[in-house]
Amino acid sequence: MTDLSGRRVLVPGGTGAVGEGVVRRYLAAGADVVVPTRTQQRADEFRHVLGDAATDRLHLVVHDYTTFAGAEDLAEQMVSRLGGIDDVVAPIGGWWAGKRLWEISSTDWQSAFTGLATAHMAVLRAVLPRLGARGAYTVIVGGSASWPVPGSGLVSMEQAAVLMMQRVVTAELGGEKRVFALVLGPVRTRTADSGDPEHVTAEQVGAVAVAASAASTVAGQEIPVGDRTEAEKALALLAG
Repeated sequence: MTDLSGRRVLVPGGTGAVGEGVVRRYLAAGADVVVPTRTQQRADEFRHVLGDAATDRLHLVVHDYTTFAGAEDLAEQMVSRLGGIDDVVAPIGGWWAGKRLWEISSTDWQSAFTGLATAHMAVLRAVLPRLGARGAYTVIVGGSASWPVPGSGLVSMEQAAVLMMQRVVTAELGGEKRVFALVLGPVRTRTADSGDPEHVTAEQVGAVAVAASAASTVAGQEIPVGDRTEAEKALALLAG
């Protein structure tokens, strides 16, 4: 098991289905994990879901990080309380479906595209300058970032924007810091389990993120985690 004892990890979106697996793996690796959530009720529910995995190294913070100001305040609080930020994993997002692009409303646009893209940008902007040199910033996107999904175009557009964000910031950093993008296929979670053994689990996604944090000599890059075989290849790449 990878040992990340002493590492301070921020997981915005950590209370989601994929985020749960990420949080579990970082806690198992010994890291201090900060998970922001908008309500105390949601925080209490998530602690209950984690059960015994919710050690004293889990820091649930009631906070809205989805704006530039909110993300900046969260980053400042984390530095003040824990002394710094070593890693970030951002499984921010959700699914949206049901309309063709010319049928969407202003509300659809704001919630499924603008709001999520802004949240990703806000966190990156606030945290990257504060990120420790040994750590990694990892965004998690779905395969819809690379292929169109009819009726879910806003998801594809938003995920493509986040993937391009990773590409641009990697080019701008020039190797100074490591930014990864994990590109997922179907994921088996606590709330949606296909039962297909070739589909990765949320904890396997978390294992790849942990490996990226630990692999200090591996440059930031896009890593496909579309199925179990790709997850195993990703772990081998990061271990090497």
